[in-house]
Amino acid sequence: MAGHTENEITIAAPVALVWDMTNDLESWPQLFSEYAAVEVLSRQGDTVTFRLTMHPDENGKVWSWVSERITDRDSLTVRARRVEPGPFEYMNIRWEYEETPDGTRMRWTQDFAMKPDAPVDDAGMTDIINTNSPIQMALIRDRIEQAADERRTTPVTSA
Repeated sequence: MAGHTENEITIAAPVALVWDMTNDLESWPQLFSEYAAVEVLSRQGDTVTFRLTMHPDENGKVWSWVSERITDRDSLTVRARRVEPGPFEYMNIRWEYEETPDGTRMRWTQDFAMKPDAPVDDAGMTDIINTNSPIQMALIRDRIEQAADERRTTPVTSA
């Protein structure tokens, strides 16, 4: 049995801002609370390969892995997968963005399977993701909405 999660949030900001901020990988340590570092390894067109490093967990272990993201601005989607899966057999994530009357709906769909020797099974990882994703999405929402507010209230100056 593989794992599958779907989480979404609406962000009161234009889709262009949400897209730009959530696809600026180098800023992820300021956007997410769980990431300590991002190192971009390569960029080829719309494909980016990068290393994510998390803050130490409750046992002091630092998790790090290489992922690949392929952005499609026209369809407002991103496909991502772990290149170095670590405890996962595989991990695929689809990001979808949709303009709504209230702003931008951002949805994360994750499909994965855990290795037999992983510290948790598929059901356990499903619970972890479904607990953590709403927390991270709320942080992202708050940070993007703050940026949107600052853009609305910052006067434009001419040279």
